[in-house]
Amino acid sequence: MQAFTIHQGIVATMDRANVDTDQIIPKQFLKRIERSGFGQFLFFDWRFNDDGSDNPSFELNQPAVSGASVLVARRNFGSGSSREHAVWALEDFGFRCVLAPSFADIFYNNCFKNGVLPIALDESIIDDLFARAGQEGYQLTVDLESQTISDESGLNVAFEVDGFRRHCLLNGLDDIALTLQHESKITDFELANGKVVAS
Repeated sequence: MQAFTIHQGIVATMDRANVDTDQIIPKQFLKRIERSGFGQFLFFDWRFNDDGSDNPSFELNQPAVSGASVLVARRNFGSGSSREHAVWALEDFGFRCVLAPSFADIFYNNCFKNGVLPIALDESIIDDLFARAGQEGYQLTVDLESQTISDESGLNVAFEVDGFRRHCLLNGLDDIALTLQHESKITDFELANGKVVAS
């Protein structure tokens, strides 16, 4: 998993509440067994017209947010089914951070397991970010080390993240990497219980 320490990126806004995981990655694209390649299907039903062409009215298709890596959205982002593919699609598309007033619990947990930082902020702050993001090429700096969000126009907002989740993201530790930190103890246990043959 890619570590998250300090990230600066272009901001894309999605002025929609209750964006669910079936909109983030529709169910017909869940057949892949690897975690990569889902970005091309992100928000598929909104991004593309029926003939496969880009929908020019969709937020992420605007030239000003090309290459955006910070997404600002409304409340209850990531609701619906528990599919982890939703986070895979966001990360594969290039998003490292999602800011919203609230998140669905399972989606929120899946973000931390996949190197994406979800930050819940007061609605008034989100409103301010929507206003600021009206500037073309608007960027935010998200600093997980100091737990602050800033821009070049004086914005400086503190945010809270659970200490264990923060540690894992800062060090790029997913569940497997966390387990492997205890590899020598696991091997010792297996040797003591006849589970493996010493080389």
